[in-house]
Amino acid sequence: MGAHLQVLCSQGHRPELSACCPASESSCLVYFTQFVAAGGRGQPSTGPPRLPRKKSKAKPNGKKPAAEEKKMYLEPEYTKSRITDIGFKELVVLPREIDLNEWLASNTTTFFHHVNLQYSTISEFCTGEACQTMAVCNTQYYWYDERGKKVKCTAPQYVDFVMSSVQKLVTDEDVFPTKYGREFPSSFESLVKKICRYLFHVLAHIYWSHFKETLALELHGHLNTLYVHFILFAREFNLLDPKETAVMDDLTEVLCSGGGRGGGSGDGASGGGAGAQNHVKER
Repeated sequence: MGAHLQVLCSQGHRPELSACCPASESSCLVYFTQFVAAGGRGQPSTGPPRLPRKKSKAKPNGKKPAAEEKKMYLEPEYTKSRITDIGFKELVVLPREIDLNEWLASNTTTFFHHVNLQYSTISEFCTGEACQTMAVCNTQYYWYDERGKKVKCTAPQYVDFVMSSVQKLVTDEDVFPTKYGREFPSSFESLVKKICRYLFHVLAHIYWSHFKETLALELHGHLNTLYVHFILFAREFNLLDPKETAVMDDLTEVLCSGGGRGGGSGDGASGGGAGAQNHVKER
């Protein structure tokens, strides 16, 4: 098995295999090029709009009052926003002659960087005071340390644990080998599933607690595009438990129908939104 590569061509293939992408398909761009070029901000020349600081209305458990629980991210004017109309359902399929672990490694590493970048755009608003728990709807996430001890923490602490843990894994040569001839560990798929679960928690928190800030930065199109690509990839390789993602099934149904192209609705998600767990325990 060869080494995984973090940089992909416009079709998601490794650079040395980019010859398989005909010039006629050049419109299939790497969608985050715009995001990186803008420094992760909507208006790089003037800087992001500053949102007024308001006293947090969060309850002691971190949950917002019922009046603020309207899911703004489900409004049609926002769900139709994408930065590309690529059919991600076709894009996530394992290319011929590419090793499965190579494909999982390349995409998982890329998703990690993109989710980290997306969160960084709203990190100044995700504070211990505003987000006292890592909560999404009626679900609260806990971190489990190396000894398996459950740790209740604020959202920014949880995200920091996630990013530090995933960074350690994707840079570990024994887990994500980058040298030719190195083998992936037998536990590789389970580790990828663990990473995807963590990344899903971060994306869900951005939607639930920081979509208003994302709108102000005009980055909701980037967030929607990333979410669609990530969810469809996870589905393609069964990397996320449907019970885990049930908390966001309403959004998934709207965004991921029609193969992930913008403007669709209705038939693209698994059911079970009403069965979202009150507390998700990490393994």
